Amino acid sequence: FDFAHFEALTTDELSAVELLVNQQIRANTPVEAQLCNMEEAKAKGAMALFGEKYGDTVRVLSMGVEDFSIELCGGTHVKRTGDIGLFKIISEAGIAAGVRRIEAVTGEQALDYVAQLDRQLAAASAQLKASPEQLSEKLSALIQAQKDLTKEVTSLKGRLAGYAATEWLSEAVEAVSYTHLRAHETSLHL
Repeated sequence: FDFAHFEALTTDELSAVELLVNQQIRANTPVEAQLCNMEEAKAKGAMALFGEKYGDTVRVLSMGVEDFSIELCGGTHVKRTGDIGLFKIISEAGIAAGVRRIEAVTGEQALDYVAQLDRQLAAASAQLKASPEQLSEKLSALIQAQKDLTKEVTSLKGRLAGYAATEWLSEAVEAVSYTHLRAHETSLHL
């Protein structure tokens, strides 16, 4: 679905869209198709797809409670909204300046998509040894622990570098002292 909008939808907005569409689907209202000219279609409030070219006679589909959706369309469709089944949004992105696109799956494909998400959630839960409800909390704790360890490693590297410099300087002083002492002993024996 392409639509005009100035910014990406939030997670809450996407959830609201998904809920609204699924409510209309569950209402199981009839889908009505009517042929008319473009002016009549526009007067009904029919939505046209961006960039599509339409002939003199267009097919107008009305569906949902109180004509929730009125569109120009040439494809085949269901007889009732309930025939669509589950509607699940899988992505939302910008496709042009001021134009966003929602991609969704319906029916069997939506159920397959949800089943795939369930498998991924179960795998993540097993790896983190947490229930799905605990995943966010567990992940936050792991991220914080990693940040803490990174800080500690950085600190230890700094201390080690300081220690190495001190150790190197100490060894250099010892070497110079040893060389100086040997030179002094040699001069005493002469």
